[in-house]
Amino acid sequence: MIEKIRNIVDKKAFHVIVMIVILITLLFILGITILDYNENGETDMPFNLSKISIISTSEGIDKQSKDKKWAFDINQNNDIYLYIEKNENHDKVETIKSILLDNFNVEKHSDKGEIKIYKPDAASEQQIFTNKEENVENSIEFTAGEESNFKNLKILNQGDIIAFRCSNVNVATYESDTEKEINHGELLKKTDITLEELKGTLTFDITINLDSGKSFKSNVKLDLPAGDILENASTNKEITDFSDIVFKRVKN
Repeated sequence: MIEKIRNIVDKKAFHVIVMIVILITLLFILGITILDYNENGETDMPFNLSKISIISTSEGIDKQSKDKKWAFDINQNNDIYLYIEKNENHDKVETIKSILLDNFNVEKHSDKGEIKIYKPDAASEQQIFTNKEENVENSIEFTAGEESNFKNLKILNQGDIIAFRCSNVNVATYESDTEKEINHGELLKKTDITLEELKGTLTFDITINLDSGKSFKSNVKLDLPAGDILENASTNKEITDFSDIVFKRVKN
């Protein structure tokens, strides 16, 4: 019996079969690892997205009217704040070089208005955002250092808050010559627009670049506006569940 086993083991075919089994096992383990990474992404990032805050409002922009006392084009604004936090359990010292927001896209439920992305307004002393054409961007990059001023796109290299505005510009109009005063927060409610027509889904990429040369990237999806903006002058929402946001390493 032992001699028969020895003869089998000594045969070339046996060694080939063993190598094939080992190769299949390694490929299976690799496949499982890849599937797990695609689903869960990085599990020990130096910096994490800890919270997203959305503040939805509306504003009226004065326009010319021949026969009306009041005439406004109405914007529906969504100010979005992303909190980047240092992972205290990460075993290596890392610093942020920059954070890039790009590939903005909005799927709207209607064709009303025009979507624009605004960076913070560095020139305004009183407001974080203003809907000026010079603030419209297709991508926004915050550079990191030892000082923070996100209105100037400067953040701390150990984690900070970054922000941008997603606005549905000229989504409705309102005219009147009977009202004595105008409450801008109620302008949308006075029009015939519906909440469903205001809704849309914003997607964008966020890339965290480190001074060590590593980069981590994820796609973010947000439903806008944050609540019933027709009934409330301002609505807000905080998101802390990021089970559907997966960061993957794009540079080692």
